[in-house]
Amino acid sequence: MQSSIATSAHLFVRFRQQKLCNLLGILNSLRNRTAVAKRKIEWKVFGLGNKTYEHYNKVAIYVDKRLEELGANRVFELGLGDDDANIEDDFITWKDRFWPAVCDHFGIEGGGEEVLIRQYRLLEQPEVQPDRIYTGEIARLHSIQNQRPPFDAKNPFLAPIKVNRELHKGGGRSCMHIELSIDGSKMRYDAGDHVAMFPVNDKSLVEKLGQLCNADLDTVFSLINTDTDSSKKHPFPCPTTYRTALTHYLEITAIPRTHILKELAEYCTDEKEKELLRSMASISPEGKEKYQSWIQDACRNIVHILEDIKSCRPPIDHVCELLPRLQPRYYSISSSAKLHPTDVHVTAVLVEYKTPTGRINKGVATTYLKNKQPQGSEEVKVPVFIRKSQFRLPTKPETPIIMVGPGTGLAPFRGFIQERQFLRDEGKTVGESILYFGCRKRSEDYIYESELEEWVKKGTLNLKAAFSRDQGKKVYVQHLLEQDADLIWNVIGENKGHFYICGDAKNMAVDVRNILVKILSTKGNMSEADAVQYIKKMEAQKRYSADVWS
Repeated sequence: MQSSIATSAHLFVRFRQQKLCNLLGILNSLRNRTAVAKRKIEWKVFGLGNKTYEHYNKVAIYVDKRLEELGANRVFELGLGDDDANIEDDFITWKDRFWPAVCDHFGIEGGGEEVLIRQYRLLEQPEVQPDRIYTGEIARLHSIQNQRPPFDAKNPFLAPIKVNRELHKGGGRSCMHIELSIDGSKMRYDAGDHVAMFPVNDKSLVEKLGQLCNADLDTVFSLINTDTDSSKKHPFPCPTTYRTALTHYLEITAIPRTHILKELAEYCTDEKEKELLRSMASISPEGKEKYQSWIQDACRNIVHILEDIKSCRPPIDHVCELLPRLQPRYYSISSSAKLHPTDVHVTAVLVEYKTPTGRINKGVATTYLKNKQPQGSEEVKVPVFIRKSQFRLPTKPETPIIMVGPGTGLAPFRGFIQERQFLRDEGKTVGESILYFGCRKRSEDYIYESELEEWVKKGTLNLKAAFSRDQGKKVYVQHLLEQDADLIWNVIGENKGHFYICGDAKNMAVDVRNILVKILSTKGNMSEADAVQYIKKMEAQKRYSADVWS
């Protein structure tokens, strides 16, 4: 019976693990009901998505629908997870109904008490030579000391920081302009690409977590997969020290998922505290509400939880197994390689806020960058790599463009405008470049003001700026777009120009798209449905591009 499950689940596992192009290739190979019947395909799908994006779980919905059309045997209903809310809760709720259905389908006896089984076993290794211990390398041992191309996510380049200056003039917030040297790396980029940085966790938080777990952070250890057939032998580079793992490899400031709370509960000696963690890890309405208020709304991370749940003192190796990997942070490159071929510019707002518990939470990456200030002749470096993007200038420079980028959403457009200014300086014909930029106050957070004004003077840029708090009634870029309906239609309707959005996906990007639909309807004499289709056609033609985040 176990073999039957493995066979029927094969396609599901491949959907989850392979890239989209391979997934669609599998579906395309199942062109008719005969092919499906021959392979005796049974399926169940759970999709991972985010409702702030237009095409929420589109692939999962398509896969589910297509398999149904082809006559495959559905084992369980489609499940959809929303990362804008609580994707883990969505999955657990679906899974708790899914397993009984699967057991019934395959004639397996279900039930029984759930047992927590650790995936990795601890091996302390005090005898390992220092030159065999990982000290922060992502993959190859000694890659920090011995840099060699090609540079990518597994082999980042240590880029010297040439400039790290403040962009805000006041207001109590901070926005950094950072210039990284990629000279000698052989890395190339285009305006609109992203640079990824590997940050490190704050030393004081690492020390605190070690204290809470009664751990010697300089102990050398490995976590070894108990599944000897698995290709993933370790959850992160091993052997290493707990200090290195918590500094370089593990996400210690993120809000813990419910499965972590469930396992932490087993280490509580106080029954009330144990029940609190178990409740928040459950799918009961009361548990969900408590998790929302006590964990999510309060912005508690693993350190805060162990500080507040005083009887919970888990072993540090289990904490290292539970925590997710520390991921690179991606930033839109705010420069053009035509003007800066050996430099990459980054524009980043420092993340720092007070939580309902009175604690001050700080962004991992931006705090790390804020502290990376060049000191005279001594180089300060950060590990980076380039990620290519579809966010591109038109191939024909004479094509007009509209850019909407409030706040740090301006970043990629600074690169676009630099590139168009470079082409103009070379005597090439360049189409109109219209930028809708917004911030709170001209006197506080109007970033790159002098550059933007200079491009306006040179005739390279048509700037539309909204300062939301400089007057009684708040004005945003959305309002300026609505006022400029004729101009917008002239560019994207009559002259087939390109339209770009960069910034907040949840509010701004949605509002801008809705306003665009309204403009197309009124100025293009279209129905609302036709206006929506017009934007979709623009997307297919790569004339409508969005680089947004939630």
